[in-house]
Amino acid sequence: MSVSEAPGRVPRGFAVWSPVLPFPEETAMNDHRRIGRELSLFDTDPLIGAGLPYWLPDGAAVRHALEEYIREAERRAGYRHVYSPVLGKRELYEVSGHWSHYSDDMFPPMDVGGEQLVLRPSLCPHHALIYRRRAHSYRELPLRIAELGGMHRSELSGVLGGLTRVRAIQLNDAHIFCTLDQVADEARAALAMIGRAYAALGIVPVRHRLSLAGGSGGSGGKYVGSQDMWRKAAALLTDALDAAGLEYEAVEGEAAFYGPKIDVQVADAAGRESTLSTVQVDFHQPEQFGLEYIGPDGGRHRPVMVHRSIVGSVERAVAQLIEQHGGAFPAWLAPVQLVLQPLTEAEVPYADALLRQCLDQGLRAEAAHPADGTLGARIRAARLAPYQAVLGPREAAAGAVALRLRDGRRPAPLPSDEALRRIGCRVRDRSAHLWDDEV
Repeated sequence: MSVSEAPGRVPRGFAVWSPVLPFPEETAMNDHRRIGRELSLFDTDPLIGAGLPYWLPDGAAVRHALEEYIREAERRAGYRHVYSPVLGKRELYEVSGHWSHYSDDMFPPMDVGGEQLVLRPSLCPHHALIYRRRAHSYRELPLRIAELGGMHRSELSGVLGGLTRVRAIQLNDAHIFCTLDQVADEARAALAMIGRAYAALGIVPVRHRLSLAGGSGGSGGKYVGSQDMWRKAAALLTDALDAAGLEYEAVEGEAAFYGPKIDVQVADAAGRESTLSTVQVDFHQPEQFGLEYIGPDGGRHRPVMVHRSIVGSVERAVAQLIEQHGGAFPAWLAPVQLVLQPLTEAEVPYADALLRQCLDQGLRAEAAHPADGTLGARIRAARLAPYQAVLGPREAAAGAVALRLRDGRRPAPLPSDEALRRIGCRVRDRSAHLWDDEV
């Protein structure tokens, strides 16, 4: 692929800003729908349907890097990953409570072999069944089950838009099965993971919201369970927020049907607010599915289910990243991390050799070609790439590179091995910084 087709190309007239700065006034320029299509990250087709975007190779690279990050973070935090089907019998969602409280947002059942199958709107019922498949001791708890799994929501056409409101969702979801005494610590740990993820991704939340049941909550209607259950769950989440030192706003009527939740709110380029990450406490589904563990007294006890999502849906997370960074992703997320720029045809073999070396080291790199335009034009076209390496006759003869960083800096020429080592360190560390004098 030539540089003119590469993801580093900046569409005319759109703004790029630092993740630590506020949104610019030109919000329309930084709408993720515009940038995503201009940079060939994702698109839609009427034959596929509204709210069902597909990912192009460069968008898939961003998504893959994000998924790798969250899986590794979860693994380090003691989560075990599973896969579960995107379909389930209607009966499953009747047991969980989704069918009676959430069916308006679910796709209609499909009659298959005398059974009614439903595209799942949530992963938690599947994870409850995974927990239930065998007996558990209190010594195993907390048991943390995570999945990057697909689910579907029957969103109305009028609310669909880009990646933020879609009908097919890939959710970074997890469920922690724990004792009552462990809930607050698990909720605090989830909030800490969210904070670390936002720092690595350059996402700036606008507020934390404690979403509670409206009115008499827990006495029927929109919500399930008893008022005592809701008070207990809300108190646990309040303790976690206070212990984390986070300011928050309590809002009634925004809870899940089975329990209160902490919502981490973000804003798009136009200032519209939405929930990205969440932590929830659920006493209801463990009861519905008859979940148990054997306590130190030898008796059977009911676990508590903590739902948490560190980056929410992959679709909404990438939409937020596109707008937060204006398409200028941190180096570890960038679709193309390094563009090699041979000055003339004579340096093309050197560029090709370096490209193979980059790919062997796991870097996402491309080699431009002198036929694509003047060096200046090629550099401007690829200015969203975190790194560009100019390769002239002097660099080719010395086995060196002259780097140009996206922020305008030009480090002194370095041996190619050293330059790639330093770039690789930035990428592997998922650093927000492009360069340090000593790495």
